[in-house]
Amino acid sequence: MRNSLAPLAGITCAFAFAITGCSTGSTPLTPAYAPYVSATAASDTDSAGSPSAYNLAFVISGGSGCTPMWNGTKAIGDAAVKSRAAGLRKDGAEVRVSFGGASGKELAATCGSAAELAAAYAKALDAAGSSRADFDIEGDELTDSASVALRSRAIARLQKQRPDLKVSFTLPVMPSGLDADGVALLESANTYDVQVSTVNLMTMNYGESYTGDMAGYAVTSAEAAHAQLKKVFGLSDAAAWRGMALTSMIGVNDVAGETFTLSDAARVRKFADREQIAWVSMWSSFRDRQCADGESGADDAATDCSGVEQEKGAFGRAFAGS
Repeated sequence: MRNSLAPLAGITCAFAFAITGCSTGSTPLTPAYAPYVSATAASDTDSAGSPSAYNLAFVISGGSGCTPMWNGTKAIGDAAVKSRAAGLRKDGAEVRVSFGGASGKELAATCGSAAELAAAYAKALDAAGSSRADFDIEGDELTDSASVALRSRAIARLQKQRPDLKVSFTLPVMPSGLDADGVALLESANTYDVQVSTVNLMTMNYGESYTGDMAGYAVTSAEAAHAQLKKVFGLSDAAAWRGMALTSMIGVNDVAGETFTLSDAARVRKFADREQIAWVSMWSSFRDRQCADGESGADDAATDCSGVEQEKGAFGRAFAGS
């Protein structure tokens, strides 16, 4: 990573504004609970823990062009998805549209210009009735400097059109912190004057040498990234914590030997409370149940269950601190 970056004028306030209102940080912050949920299918565990926000996953390219689609398969104006977003908001929760993810093509890799890309993002936000955008950038998309720059330009353009748009970046992390590509993405956001509200760390899937204390790894990763956020954005200790979010993959992770338990969730929540971070999340609400007999999950990460013994919705309640 680069050793230093001179922040743009006003970036400290811009980064912290969504969390602190540019205050001195003296007002205690209770971290929100905001799980990732399916955009296309409701789960009876979505509301476990009474989330104050939902990350609606995912909007990606519908193919090789600049057409946004839910999971790359459903039209962005799909009536069922609109109804689902409205249902998630009915008890006062916010809906944040998450672009990207681990599969498919993020729109910045397929759109030809910043104007076209900004319009695609806007179409998805309007479909969900949202003024909050999450950009989950990982894998090949994170190492593609051209798409990183195009995305930054498009987001900055969209924020000028929509001053109330709040932006988070969701990035992979290791116990040593963000890698050079993650730091470069945030530096790109600075370069193009993107107003960043939150950097969400994916505290999961570290590698085969990390098979021990998953909550400990999450805390160590957050502490390392905290120092990086201070440096990139020129923030105080308190503002850097308040501009951070943590997302864990519950239960059996994609990497063999990594299992995130209910005890780990409680410890991450305690850490978030202590440092007053912005929000905690998990992948995902629809995995927040015990696998049935015969279902996969004990050895491999299952799509729709955690792979550990638990009550339905238990991870949601643990992350919410309830």
